[in-house]
Amino acid sequence: MTYDHFKDECGIFAIFGSPDAAVNTALGLHALQHRGQEAAGIVTMDGDIHSAHFADGLVADNFTSSRVVKKLEGSSAIGHVRYSTAGKKNARNFQPIYAELSLGFLALAHNGNLTNAQTLRRRLINKGAIFQSTMDTEVIIHLIALSHKATLHEKIIDAVSQIEGAFSLVIIHKDGIIALRDPHGVRPLSLGKLGDAWVIASETCAFDIIGAKFERDIKHGEMISIDKNSVKSATPFAQHSSKFCIFEYVYFARPDSIVEGKPVYEMRKNIGIELAREIKIDADVIVPVPDSGVPAAIGYALESKIPFELGIIRNHYVGRTFIEPTDKIRHFGVKLKHNANLAVVKGKRVVLVDDSLVRGTTSKKIVQLIRDAGAKEVHMLIACPPTISPCFYGVDTPDKKDLVASHLSCEEIRKMIGADTLSYISIDGLYRAITQSKRNNENAQYCDACFTDQYPIRLTDKVGEEAPLFDK
Repeated sequence: MTYDHFKDECGIFAIFGSPDAAVNTALGLHALQHRGQEAAGIVTMDGDIHSAHFADGLVADNFTSSRVVKKLEGSSAIGHVRYSTAGKKNARNFQPIYAELSLGFLALAHNGNLTNAQTLRRRLINKGAIFQSTMDTEVIIHLIALSHKATLHEKIIDAVSQIEGAFSLVIIHKDGIIALRDPHGVRPLSLGKLGDAWVIASETCAFDIIGAKFERDIKHGEMISIDKNSVKSATPFAQHSSKFCIFEYVYFARPDSIVEGKPVYEMRKNIGIELAREIKIDADVIVPVPDSGVPAAIGYALESKIPFELGIIRNHYVGRTFIEPTDKIRHFGVKLKHNANLAVVKGKRVVLVDDSLVRGTTSKKIVQLIRDAGAKEVHMLIACPPTISPCFYGVDTPDKKDLVASHLSCEEIRKMIGADTLSYISIDGLYRAITQSKRNNENAQYCDACFTDQYPIRLTDKVGEEAPLFDK
C-alpha cells in the first residue's frame, strides 16, 4: 500500500415500498460514492423474484443506463459501494452478497469489519461450510444458514450475536428489509422516509439526493424490521456504551451529512476553530489542502482572523489510472492532482490545513509545492491528533510501522515534510470541537483507537480467542 490517507470504508443503502426502488438505490449509492469507489452492487426483490447487478468502478459508470435499471425489478432493494477492508478486490467479493437458504433467498450488504471473522471462518469450514469469497461478510451468511432457530429474524439475531467488531447491515428477503447496527454503533446508519417508502442509508446525504426525509439514526444495537404491514424496532443484543467512529467527523462522512445528530460540516469547522485556539501562528494566509481540509481551514481562518484563500487548486479529473508514471514524468509528482495558486501564496507566510497525516509522503510534496510557488514560510496544521494505530473496524489503514506518527516525534515529522512548523489538534481539542467537552479517559464516547491505541472492541483475530475485552 502506498496511499497517504485513510481509505473510506463502504456505503450501504436500502429501500422498501418504492416502485422506483432500483433507480432510488442507484442514486443513493451515487451520493455515498465517497465511501467506496472500487465496486458497486444492487439487489432488488419483487416477492420471490430477485434481480442483481454488480460492476467494478463507479456507480455513475455502471448503473445509469435504462438497460441496467430495467432488469432490476421490484419495490425493494439494497445496494453497496465497496472499498475492500476485508477481502481482496475481485468479483467474488462484490456486495450485496446473496444465497438461497432454507427459508428462501436472502441478500446482505455490510459496512464495517468483523474482528473475529477468521476465527469464525475456520470454525465454519471445519463444520463443512464452503466459502465462495474472502470477505468477512460471508461469515454472517453462513452463520444465518446454519442457525437452528425457527424464524429468519431469530436466525439473524443468533448469527449476529456470534460476531464481533463494527458492522452496519442491511438485509433483503422476500417479505421485507432488515437493518441493524452493532452494539457499539461504530459505523453510521440512518432511517428515512420517501412518501410511503422506507429508506436506510449510511449517511443522510443519500436521503437528500432522492428527496427522502431523515427520520432518525438507527441506535447502536438496534434491529429494524420493515415489511408491508409494519416497521418494528428491537434491541436483541447486549448493550454497550456508544463508540461511534470519531474519524467520521474528521474525514469519512460527506460534509453535507448529519451523523449521530451532528452536522459534519459544522463539526469540521469547529475543529478548525479549536486548532486556532490551541495553535497560534503569525501568518498571512490560511490555505486548505483540498478538498477535505477546507472546512477546518475555514474554521481556523474565522477564529484567527487570518484570510482564507484557495492557495492550492485541485484537478478533479485525475483518476487512479490517468497515466503510468515513468522516469521522464515522475518529477511531476503531486502536480498531477494539485497546483499552487501563485497569486495567493507567493511571498506569503502560509498556513496549510489538512485533515490528517498518515505516511507523510503527500504532506512533504504539498509543502514543497507551496515553497516552489514562492511562499516565505510554510506551516502545516493537522485537523486530527497524531495517527499512531491502525483501524480494525472497517477502515483500510496502513500497518502501524507505516504510520509515521507511531515512531517519529512531531519535530522529526516536521523535518521530514520540510515545514517550518507542524502542529496537530490535541485529543481534548478534537473532543471539544465535537462534544464541547474534553475526552473522558474513563469511558470515551467515541472510538478513537487510531489516535489513542485504546481499542473498545475485542480483536480476536489479532490476539486469539481469549482476547481481552477493552470496553468499559
